[in-house]
Amino acid sequence: MIPVHEIAHTLIGEGLETGMRCLLVRTFGCNLKCSWCDTNQDGVTPKNLSVSEIVNILEKVDAPYVLITGGEPLLHEETSHLCSEILKREKKVIIETNGTLDVSLLPVEVKKIMDLKPPSSGHEGRSLLENIRFLDRKDEIKIVIASNEDYIWAKEIIKKELLNFSGIISLSPVLNGSLPKMVAKWIIEDKLYVRLNLQIHKMVFPEGENVIF
Repeated sequence: MIPVHEIAHTLIGEGLETGMRCLLVRTFGCNLKCSWCDTNQDGVTPKNLSVSEIVNILEKVDAPYVLITGGEPLLHEETSHLCSEILKREKKVIIETNGTLDVSLLPVEVKKIMDLKPPSSGHEGRSLLENIRFLDRKDEIKIVIASNEDYIWAKEIIKKELLNFSGIISLSPVLNGSLPKMVAKWIIEDKLYVRLNLQIHKMVFPEGENVIF
């Protein structure tokens, strides 16, 4: 069984597949509590669903992508099995993970979007850098930027740890005032080979996703 916060028929809000229709499966529970976390699960009573129940919802919606996020989906043993069952149905699977748990347990076909936690998160150093060797060209590494300190930290991590990473590196500014514009300016000034990642779902669906379960 997988504890589920909610399931939504929506659009992917960030990453290279931004704007594509998906079934979003938000699992319940996380091993971190980042300072800027935008998923409040306080007071939520999770629904314990089997892999087959989640797959049945997918078959009714018939979305081309399944985005599994959280919380932290890798906390749950059945997550890898769920991915395998979705892949059998010729759907594309994306996992968003905070990077503190072993990603090698996932099927290789799954696209991983892995966070590296900067100072402002309160969890600097918790991400498993050894996970990077299990990522490939289709995968993404995301760093949330909440301050200039985070940006400077990200530049150092990119230079020291990500030189051999073949996928996309995304810098994701917290949607706070002029910060997105400032991060864009810094990227241009420093000629970084990274992607500016903006969360369009917060612009398109400020009232929340189209929850169906």
